[in-house]
Amino acid sequence: MRVLLAEDDKRLGKLIQYMLEQNDIQVEWITNGADIYEYAMYTDYDVLVLDWMMPGESGIQACGRLRHDGYEKAILILTARDSVEDRVKGLDAGADDYLVKPFEFAELLARLRALARRSTQKIQQDIVKVGDFTLNRTAKVLKKKNEIVQLSPREFQIFDLLVQNVGIVVPREIILDRIWGLESDVSSNNIDSYMKILRRKLDLSSGGVAIKTVRGVGYKLEAEQ
Repeated sequence: MRVLLAEDDKRLGKLIQYMLEQNDIQVEWITNGADIYEYAMYTDYDVLVLDWMMPGESGIQACGRLRHDGYEKAILILTARDSVEDRVKGLDAGADDYLVKPFEFAELLARLRALARRSTQKIQQDIVKVGDFTLNRTAKVLKKKNEIVQLSPREFQIFDLLVQNVGIVVPREIILDRIWGLESDVSSNNIDSYMKILRRKLDLSSGGVAIKTVRGVGYKLEAEQ
């Protein structure tokens, strides 16, 4: 495997290079982000490992520019940024994977091997659009137009289930089974409460969709045509 490492922290870069080479990985290490594009476009690497914050051009900017110009090899972003918004920004820029500092070297090695196995195939994010909403199942993020909607994991799962069955009534029993499991202590009233929270957070009246209550049965997500 051949890797381009773009890391301006000389201590960390030297350590990563050494550890990768000890695992039979060829590493070319650069410390200036302005060099990323030329190195990537004119040398055959299996994976690019780009630090987000770099002098000259940030790793995330270089990633976006490479993808815009048709670069197809795997790109892994290294960063200390760990918010949902930053993960989304990295994925939207075209990164295939995202590793937050500090990290265990074994994890970096495993991720590089996984990316190399995919060769030139980019990871296809599982993205669904309904109304003004974009649901990214890969990043576990929901956007309304260009704004992130902050949902709990359970709220995200419920909305995802409705999106998967848009236009179809989803019985309460199915929601209970898929989200909590039939053996849970969750009641029908709990499901109703989650739906109220979802409606409030999503502000569906301005989003081109509606969560309809089907009395005695369940819920249905309707989208404007």
